[in-house]
Amino acid sequence: MRTRRAAVVSALAAMSMLAVGACGATAEKEGTGKSDEPVTGLRIMVPNTPGGGYDTTARTAAKVMEDTKIASGIQVFNLPGAGGTVGLQRTVNEKGNGKLTMQMGLGVVGAAYASKSKATLSQTTPIAKLMEEAGAIVVPKSSPYKTIDDLVTAWKKNPKSIAVGGGSSPGGPDHLLPMQLAKTVGIDPKKVNYIGYDGGGELLPAILGNKIAFGASGFGEFLDQIEAGQVRVLAVTSEKPIDALKDAPTLKSSGIDMVFTNWRGIVAPPGISDADKKVWIDSLTAMHGSKEWKAELTKHGWTDAFTTGDEFATYLTEQDKAVAGILAELGLA
Repeated sequence: MRTRRAAVVSALAAMSMLAVGACGATAEKEGTGKSDEPVTGLRIMVPNTPGGGYDTTARTAAKVMEDTKIASGIQVFNLPGAGGTVGLQRTVNEKGNGKLTMQMGLGVVGAAYASKSKATLSQTTPIAKLMEEAGAIVVPKSSPYKTIDDLVTAWKKNPKSIAVGGGSSPGGPDHLLPMQLAKTVGIDPKKVNYIGYDGGGELLPAILGNKIAFGASGFGEFLDQIEAGQVRVLAVTSEKPIDALKDAPTLKSSGIDMVFTNWRGIVAPPGISDADKKVWIDSLTAMHGSKEWKAELTKHGWTDAFTTGDEFATYLTEQDKAVAGILAELGLA
């Protein structure tokens, strides 16, 4: 059963975006957001390896910003490590840098606690929450598990013998998902054999190489491999079936009373100017309103969950408290 805390975390889902720096912006863009000149000099840091959900989100956002001439010359770069907290520390260290933002989401919230990071999200400047995404339970095509019931039956018999992999460190969404699933089906979460990878780019080879029994992550991480028949989706964690995966049952339709959603957003360093923050929010708001962005939401199966500024800051605080509580129950925070 979903607890109130789990429901809050479940309202996670994410999507992160890109950065709009102030120094490279024109005066008109900084002041009103109405300049015809694209913003320049923007940088988006992805705090894990290429190929994962954060990376895909940041590069998709950058492309849309470029294609719609909202910004030009956007640099997206990866700084992986410690579940995203290496990037978080770098963001906090860049105090006052209005050109830089970090793609982030639920994973960084949890990793900050699990890794006992000195840098915290409360030190950053919240810019925007971009999207939400349901999770998926997937297995390689050669797996003996044909349904989620097959997997759960084997898992309950010997939890430690069934390795589950996720693209996040302890505390991240790919860790919280199987922990919540285990608790829902009657398995002690402390007995779960969880193997964390630094993003979907590292998780996918582990699934394809049969190094783990099943993977738990955002379904968008696996769309290409699902279409190619390399992996099989046993269930998705959304409330309703997902258009992009019409044949995949939900956990609820499979008799497991659980819903879980991940989210992604953008934060900037502390101490940026109001003008810098406005450029970011205005630019991302313009991007969100474009038909190009709407097409990307549909393509990736992302749920629109756009909020900015103070509203996103409030949401981030709620998520922080919820994740801290769950990790405390698991003895990880």
